[in-house]
Amino acid sequence: QVQLVESGGGLVQPGGSLRLSCTTSRSTLDTYSIGWFRQAPGKEREEIACIVRDDTMTLYRESVKGRFTISRDNIKNMVYLQMNSLKPEDTAVYYCATVWCRRSGMRVRDDYWGQGTQVTVSS
Repeated sequence: QVQLVESGGGLVQPGGSLRLSCTTSRSTLDTYSIGWFRQAPGKEREEIACIVRDDTMTLYRESVKGRFTISRDNIKNMVYLQMNSLKPEDTAVYYCATVWCRRSGMRVRDDYWGQGTQVTVSS
């Protein structure tokens, strides 16, 4: 059973920071690359970032490069998304999921998702 649980969302002012966490199991981290996605109301889901199983490669959406950092802690069985310099357009529900993460891009693998965590960037 693959389970993913996001946490860390909230309300933050423009320019602020948040760190999202995706808690899962060791077996999931050993098997899958993990990605972060977001979906704003009335908009399509966007791929944000992904990290491969052995932590040797990360991939980012162009609009978050230099602001967001994805990382993983294989001891705590968590994947993080550090978000800095947040903008109102970053407002969305953020999800982690199991993915294929390659230099050519990321895509969902086996369709395992967390329940999402709301991020709101507003003054």
